Amino acid sequence: MANEKKGWDPNQLRKYDLNLEQIPRLDYGDPRVDELIAENKPVVITGSKLVKSAEKWDIDYLEQHMGNGDFTVFLSRNHKFKYYDEKKMAQKSQNGENVKGVEFSPPTKKIDMKLPEFIKRLREWKRGDERLYLQQGLNNTVGPAIVHDFVHFDWDFCNSKQAKHHWGPLTSNLLLIAMEGNVTPCHYDEQQNLFAQIRGYKRCILFPPDQFDCLYPHPVHHPHDRQSMVDFDRPDYNRFPKFKEARGCETVIGPGDILYIPIYWWHHIESLMRGGYTVTVNFWYKGGPNTSITYPLKAHQKVAVMRNIEKMLLEVLQDPKEIPPLLRAMVLGRYTE
Repeated sequence: MANEKKGWDPNQLRKYDLNLEQIPRLDYGDPRVDELIAENKPVVITGSKLVKSAEKWDIDYLEQHMGNGDFTVFLSRNHKFKYYDEKKMAQKSQNGENVKGVEFSPPTKKIDMKLPEFIKRLREWKRGDERLYLQQGLNNTVGPAIVHDFVHFDWDFCNSKQAKHHWGPLTSNLLLIAMEGNVTPCHYDEQQNLFAQIRGYKRCILFPPDQFDCLYPHPVHHPHDRQSMVDFDRPDYNRFPKFKEARGCETVIGPGDILYIPIYWWHHIESLMRGGYTVTVNFWYKGGPNTSITYPLKAHQKVAVMRNIEKMLLEVLQDPKEIPPLLRAMVLGRYTE
């Protein structure tokens, strides 16, 4: 993979056995940016001023100005920070029996932490310590200087993309502060995402929605819903044979870059090894209404259909273990050769 931006080298990337092309890098004024967004294809947008007011957001500035609120920090014994939905974890009745959800041991710990404590642990971290990853929504709990910087983001840029491509409302802005080498394993979101890099470099590996069967997502009822079951570091090809056929694209983004991650596109994100901490802000938008569905359905629409079928079956059958035999009975011998 050739260097895309001065400040990093290929030795800082983790090694995976994947078939990957390069994501296009285009200036924010290039009309091809909107052509790619309209086609639900990823693009790295360069030269914008979207988060220019935040370019001073190093950990010293943030420590001074973020305020004294509690911030959400995840802790992991390794470099992976795999998302899980707490609402889908097993709940216990008064007699200790599971009444709802999946018996599940979270791979990370989620705690509230003051920013100075987070930064202290970040600075003093040594091999063998738990890794840290701050993931905090930007809201009215932050200090006035951060609010000032936030208000001075280039909202005209965002609003123009939202209007032109008929996205729904902005749902949140997430501030991400990651240690070097941290990895968010492969998953997809049900929202449009403008992923804006402020400090450091991140490698982003993306797969289109039509790679669904190659990436083996957890069932909808599982706490790891929307996450791939494949461990990119040590893929189990006996269990996940089609992963060998997965075809994706990648890029490395640095300060000032914006990566458009289309709705339902799989993405695996890593802060480069030996690259220092990274600071990112994302802009999540709802997908917007499907006022005119055309056929054949697009890949991301088919994924939405599959999710709805899974949810409906779970609602009717109640027991997740009942879903696989029912689907097999429907398909085997009737829709298979």
